[in-house]
Amino acid sequence: MKLGVFTCLLGDLPFEDALKYFASLGIEMIEIGCGGYPGNAHADPEVLLRDEEKFSEFKALTAKYNLEISALSCHANPVHPNKAIAADFDKAIRDTILLAEKLGISRINTFSGCPGDSEGSKYPNWVTCPWPNDYSEILDWQWNEVLIPYWKDLVKFAKAHGVDKIGLEMHPGFSVYNTESLLKLRAAVGDEIGANFDPSHLVWQGMDPVACIRALGPAIFHFHAKDTKIDKYNTAVNGVLDTKPYTDELNRSWIFRSVGYGNDASYWKDIISNLRLVGYDYAISIEHEDSLMSQNEGLTKAVALLKDVLITEDVGDAWWV
Repeated sequence: MKLGVFTCLLGDLPFEDALKYFASLGIEMIEIGCGGYPGNAHADPEVLLRDEEKFSEFKALTAKYNLEISALSCHANPVHPNKAIAADFDKAIRDTILLAEKLGISRINTFSGCPGDSEGSKYPNWVTCPWPNDYSEILDWQWNEVLIPYWKDLVKFAKAHGVDKIGLEMHPGFSVYNTESLLKLRAAVGDEIGANFDPSHLVWQGMDPVACIRALGPAIFHFHAKDTKIDKYNTAVNGVLDTKPYTDELNRSWIFRSVGYGNDASYWKDIISNLRLVGYDYAISIEHEDSLMSQNEGLTKAVALLKDVLITEDVGDAWWV
């Protein structure tokens, strides 16, 4: 396993300044945002696909700091009911795939997206219960008429351009948000669909990341190191479904935390060990969204804990047997 980071954390810095900082912390891999919600501050596919000089500079910088690209990411909603928004997101994802092909990278990360409730919808409609029956009917339409056809087509495009691993982040608000929905889309579309596994979104929904890791196994393509802290007092009163702003930390039922501040080192050692058990031996990419810590403090503390818990060497023979 290699320690990585999602570079959007320092999207306000020039690419070289961000790389220099990451390298100084001992980070080995970088996940680069290429569009969608996190933006493309460090890698704009429209530029890099057309400007060979800029593309060469981009490659030279990653080589200069000895950083390997773990994945290109374009977290977006390509099945948004607003056709113009969906088209923009779809183009961003396809451009990200084309840039991955140009870089010789076989994996990208994104979201599944979430449609509306009908062809005439304006906004996405995330269904979380089966009744009244309207909701079950919406869910059936979303999956069979929109989601599965879209991803079959996108996977065909991706494979034609050398990308055979599309890691979907299981994220509430999108159609793929848990283990079951990820495996449902994978079964319908193909093994090119897998998980960009982010435990933070699973924790607050009540899932056990280790159980999810074991259930997904080879369907895990990439891993986000991000933590969540459940506020037991607010949750005891209001439950975990919470629409208050992320910056209202005192009153929320849960907030995102840097690795080690939602759960302890033992918890993270168990996650890392189980990733190894299912054969995952790739990037552990830090995504820092802790509103109680600065960019620097949140990242450096996550790095320190992960350096201690990561398993980096081959096992070798069982010498004790």
